[in-house]
Amino acid sequence: MVFTVVTAPSRFDRVPQVLRQFVKFGLVGGAGVVVNMLVAIVMNKANGGTVNAQNVLFPIPGTRYNFRFTSLVWIVGFLIANVFNFQLNRSWTFRHSAKAPWFREFWPFLAVGSAAAFLGLFIKIAFTNPKSPVYLPEPWFHENAGLQSREYWSQLFTILITMPVNFVVNKLWTFSHVRSKHSATVDA
Repeated sequence: MVFTVVTAPSRFDRVPQVLRQFVKFGLVGGAGVVVNMLVAIVMNKANGGTVNAQNVLFPIPGTRYNFRFTSLVWIVGFLIANVFNFQLNRSWTFRHSAKAPWFREFWPFLAVGSAAAFLGLFIKIAFTNPKSPVYLPEPWFHENAGLQSREYWSQLFTILITMPVNFVVNKLWTFSHVRSKHSATVDA
C-alpha cells in the first residue's frame, strides 16, 4: 500500500494563476483602451475636433461649475469600453466553470468601473484644467495636432491610472465573490 501526502495549496501556489489573470486582464484592458480611444476620437471629430472639448454643455445646478464635452467623452467612452471589457473578461480572463448570470456579474463590474470612472473624471479634468497642478503643459500638449492633443493624452493617462484598481476589485469582488455567492445559492 502506497500513501501519498496531500498538503493544502499555499498562497504562493496561486501566484502563477493570478499573474496569468493579471496579464489577460491587461490585454483585455489594452483592447478596451483602444475601444475607449476610438470613441473619444469619433466623438471629438463629430464635435469639430479636440479644440472644442472644453465647450460647456450645461451648467451644474447650484455650483459655479459646468459639465463640458470632455466629461461626456469620458463617460461615453467608459460605458462602451466597460461592456466590451466585461464580456472579454467574463469569457476569457476569469472563465471559471461556475458563472453567475450575465447581469448578476455585469452590475458589480459596472459598479466597480463606475467608481474608477468617477475618480477618473476628476483626474482627466485635472489634466485638462490650466489651473491644475497636473495640467498637461504646452508646448508638447495642445489641441493643434491629434498626436499631441491634451484631450487624448489625458484620456489615456487616466485610463492607465485607474486600471490597477479595476483589476484588484473586479478579481476579488465581481469574478470571485459574486460567482461564489451565486454558486452557493445554486447549490443550496
